[in-house]
Amino acid sequence: MSIADALSAAGSKPAGKRPYFFAAPETERVLAITMAVVQELAVTRQRLDTLERTLQAKGVLGHGDIEAFSPDAQAAAERAQWSQEYIARVLRIVQQEMEAAAIAGDEPASEDVAGEVGSLG
Repeated sequence: MSIADALSAAGSKPAGKRPYFFAAPETERVLAITMAVVQELAVTRQRLDTLERTLQAKGVLGHGDIEAFSPDAQAAAERAQWSQEYIARVLRIVQQEMEAAAIAGDEPASEDVAGEVGSLG
């Protein structure tokens, strides 16, 4: 899946208009991206903790085994795919703003969008 496909798939919209809390759209965008990362990280951390505790309690895996793990080619490819989908979810607000601009007939140039996304990092 390409990044464009991942962005498209991550862009499911809730009903109604997106609520905005700050006057500057740039601030709103950074907040939305940050909160998406926070949500993803919180869920991941809880699941990881559950997995590690379960495996250690059953004697299946020691703590050092996790640090020593090295993924094979298939696992590395799957991780790369997941990373693309994750980035699409994190940058969902950028995609939604581009779609809204396109609907309004005010579609930004791709160079402008690339510049904005690049400046976020």
